[in-house]
Amino acid sequence: MAEQQHILHPDFWVDKHSDYLFNFAIARVNNYDLAKDLVQETFFAGLKSAKNFEGKASERTWLVSILKRKIIDYYRKINSTKGQAEVKMNFYEDGENEGSWIEERVPQNWENATEKSIENDELKQQLDYCISKLPEKYAMVFTMKTIQEFETEDICKELDITSSNLWVMIHRARTQLRKCMEDNWFKK
Repeated sequence: MAEQQHILHPDFWVDKHSDYLFNFAIARVNNYDLAKDLVQETFFAGLKSAKNFEGKASERTWLVSILKRKIIDYYRKINSTKGQAEVKMNFYEDGENEGSWIEERVPQNWENATEKSIENDELKQQLDYCISKLPEKYAMVFTMKTIQEFETEDICKELDITSSNLWVMIHRARTQLRKCMEDNWFKK
């Protein structure tokens, strides 16, 4: 059975893909204007590299891969200050296994779906607030690894840090987030 060859239709990108790409971007950068800019840059990059499209992936998958690169480039750009001291210490490699502390603290018995939705929205707002209070690099690494689910190797390569340094930053970010959430959410 022959593999399906996908074709690009740039005239329909905005109508077919802009909402999806915007939602993808906003979830990863948490900034409305920046997300819009990244989607626009994705469309421009797609037009410029359309001749390289091989048709092996769907149009949307191809655009999402361009958008992911734009997001990584954004994080790389805001992290480009060289010479920042790296903290070198041993940190266990399964560090991503901790961090379920938020889910463990959320009440399990909900009165109804409306209350659950309100509670989840408030929790997300509080978590976003606490992330915004982290040092910039901690917030970036935590967001890329825990929320955006980038691979450790990709984050380390993009941010020019070691995996030990990444896990130290994630541990410190989680510790600070836990304190912030406890102070501002769980003790309300």
